[in-house]
Amino acid sequence: MVQSLDRSQGRAGGIAAAASDSPTFTGNRALQIEEPLIFEMGQPGRCGVDLPEPPKVKDRLNGLKRTGEIGLPGLSEPQVVQHYTRLSQKNYAIDMGVYPLGSCTMKHNPRINEKVARLPGIGDLHPLQPVSTVQGALELIDRLAHWLKTLTGMPAVAMSPAAGAHGEMCGMMAIAAALEARGERSKRRVVLAPESAHGTNPATAAALGFTVKPIPANERGRVDLASLKAALGSDVAAIMLTNPNTCGLFESEIVEISRAVHEAGAFFYCDGANFNAIVGRVRPGDLGVDCMHINLHKTFSTPHGGGGPGAGPVVLSAALAPYAPYPWIVKDGEKWRVAEDGAAVDGKPLGRLKAFHGQMGMFTRALSYIMSHGADGLKQAAEDAVLSANYVMAALKDVMTPAFEGPCMHEALFDDGFLKDTGVSTLDFAKAMIDEGYHPMTMYFPLVVHGAMLIEPTESQAKEDLDVFIAALRSLAERAKSGTAAEEFKAAPRFAPRRRLDETLAARKPVLRWRPSNNPPEGDPLKQAAD
Repeated sequence: MVQSLDRSQGRAGGIAAAASDSPTFTGNRALQIEEPLIFEMGQPGRCGVDLPEPPKVKDRLNGLKRTGEIGLPGLSEPQVVQHYTRLSQKNYAIDMGVYPLGSCTMKHNPRINEKVARLPGIGDLHPLQPVSTVQGALELIDRLAHWLKTLTGMPAVAMSPAAGAHGEMCGMMAIAAALEARGERSKRRVVLAPESAHGTNPATAAALGFTVKPIPANERGRVDLASLKAALGSDVAAIMLTNPNTCGLFESEIVEISRAVHEAGAFFYCDGANFNAIVGRVRPGDLGVDCMHINLHKTFSTPHGGGGPGAGPVVLSAALAPYAPYPWIVKDGEKWRVAEDGAAVDGKPLGRLKAFHGQMGMFTRALSYIMSHGADGLKQAAEDAVLSANYVMAALKDVMTPAFEGPCMHEALFDDGFLKDTGVSTLDFAKAMIDEGYHPMTMYFPLVVHGAMLIEPTESQAKEDLDVFIAALRSLAERAKSGTAAEEFKAAPRFAPRRRLDETLAARKPVLRWRPSNNPPEGDPLKQAAD
């Protein structure tokens, strides 16, 4: 239910109106405080600072003076602090509890990473500083590059890509450059992508002018090797494959896939989003991978979510290393420098992909994570991630329906088979999880599984926390299958500050700008919902 608060009634009156379906007068549910928009809270003449009257100055705007109010809300300092503190308490985060999103790897960010990233000389760097003043930073980037190459078994790495999709673009541009050097760029126009691929894979290939050809999965949830071999030909430039794949499964025929792709004269791009499941145990270079992006903000724990920050270095095989983008970090004697143009390094770099050299804060956190864990710790992290996912799978497979037979890797994937004929959908199940105090798992993805529910607990969660999470899902599954709780599920979430929205109406008629309640836009779905 969505309501618009009437400021003319005063705070208590407005909140009471907004919470007509609530068991409390205020609309609050214990510590779930009802919170209006900051614009609704504002009052004319109220301010958190005392500013002097600005001096009279000559008009420098060619007569384009403001004629109305700027539109900012008037609030005192305590009101602003309280408002944003209350909003922060509505954010579900990995620091609050189990965050089961699959494919996103929402793992704990060790606080030592944050401490290192804020050290003087690192946290206060500026990208335009003279190179002579950032020698330590350049060495830090080079050290991280060394460990990324070591962990992947690859001879080169491009550090500048900003995140996963940008890294994909980098890797596929390197493949395109290598094909151009062979005189085959115009001939090889097809990129193969498994049907369970991340959406950025085909999007990246298409953006570079390639034609994307899907490859189906077999009954085990892996790439169908026969279909792949049948699709390979002289027109294929590359395959873009995720391993472990988006179904949370290791591609057990990956060496054979690599061999077939290379025999056809194509390249093997590996999406490294799920590297957290195999880091320290498997080196992608040993599997025949030509290039792979690494999401530092997944595998190496930099803060993840909300669209950033991120970093997507790309490791490259010997065949693609000459085409890595610049800038590169180079050591001359005892001094470090940044090679800013293609003539300053070996090979034929494909050019600059990003301003400056990459995400320094993410580099620092990732290196801190790698060095504090060591080889044994990284290996254990991968093993514990796989153990956690299989623990969840084993504990739920009798009440929910696993999408595929057998053990999984880092993600437990279920379909909606257990909800058949219950009147409860995957979305209903997800909304009910909110009432239980959990962010839902990834829903309806991968698309190859009907009503998919993808759970990635990572290595970060304690067993007792997973036990409570599992018990909550078992309870929801059993209630759904009882055949008597469909309406209860469709009403969920019942205890969140906001109930379930009309998502179809919100998608078709989005309201992207707040207006005073006495001046709503035509067709405002929020007003319609309130009415």
